[in-house]
Order: sequence, then structure tokens, then C-alpha cells
Amino acid sequence: MTTTRTLLLLLIVCFLISPSLATNVTYDGRAIIINGERRVLISGSIHYPRSTPDMWPGLIQKAKEGGLDAIETYIFWNAHEPTKREYNFNGNLDFIKFIKIVQDAGLFAILRIGPYVCAEWNYGGFSVWLHQIPGVEMRTDNEIFKAEMQNFTTLIVDMVKNERLFASQGGLIIIA
Repeated sequence: MTTTRTLLLLLIVCFLISPSLATNVTYDGRAIIINGERRVLISGSIHYPRSTPDMWPGLIQKAKEGGLDAIETYIFWNAHEPTKREYNFNGNLDFIKFIKIVQDAGLFAILRIGPYVCAEWNYGGFSVWLHQIPGVEMRTDNEIFKAEMQNFTTLIVDMVKNERLFASQGGLIIIA
């Protein structure tokens, strides 16, 4: 009985503490406010697909030693969905692993889901198959394009939510 009570008490304590682990991120029109404190963040880009996973800890550590507070990265649609509804999040495309390494380094993350990426990246990060959809007009208020974009964006947001990586969940992603 004592073990049951101890486990129950531990569970209650964990439940009460977990909301306090969330980071409150707001914006007042002039600055980002993190947990009530105005912050000027120094961020830098690391594009995870341009390096191998074994390089990520060293790159992130060098960024931290250089004075960065946050790592910013694009999510490259054409790398993750080269064929419609066929996804790749393995190897150097495992952005969740990359973000967790950023978190382990004690830095914030800025996730740029796109859909367009300005990174000297093939086709601006758009999947080539988009162009083959009848009636699609990319980078416009086109319903077909917006539906495809929403599908991919929702997938990425759900993956991040499932890993509890958003600041409101206690994670490190302060802007997405």
C-alpha cells in the first residue's frame, strides 16, 4: 500500500510541475518576451540536410560558443516529400533529432516550415510534383496549392507536437 501511495504522490507532483515547464513566449509589438523578460535573441541558421547527423552536435556547440541563443532552420518540403504522400525523415532529414540536439545544447529553436525556402535550395524547397497537379499555381492564393501546403504543414506541426518540442509544451521551439 505504501508503494502505491508513493507512486500516486509522485504522479501528482509530476502533473503539477509539468505546466510550469512550459515557456511563455509572447510579442508586444517591439520585442519577443520569454517568460516575462524582453529578449534580444541572436540566432543563426543551420540547415540540417546540408550536413550529416554526426556533424550536428559539433555545429550546434560551435554556434552556442559563438554566442547564439537560437538556431533557425527551414523544413525543406521537397526533401521530405519528394513524391506526393511519400515522406522521408531519415538520416540527415531527421529534423526531430536535429531539434532535440539543439535542445540538449540549451538553445532555442526557430522552425521555418515554409513552404518556400530562400536558401539556394532546389526549386525553392517546393516538391516538383506540385507543378504537375492540374490547376495548381504556386505561391498564390490557389486553393489546390494551399491544400497541399496545409497537408505538409500539418504533418510537420503534428510531428513536433507529438515530441512536445514547442515552447508551450516545455520544448525549445519559440517561433514556428
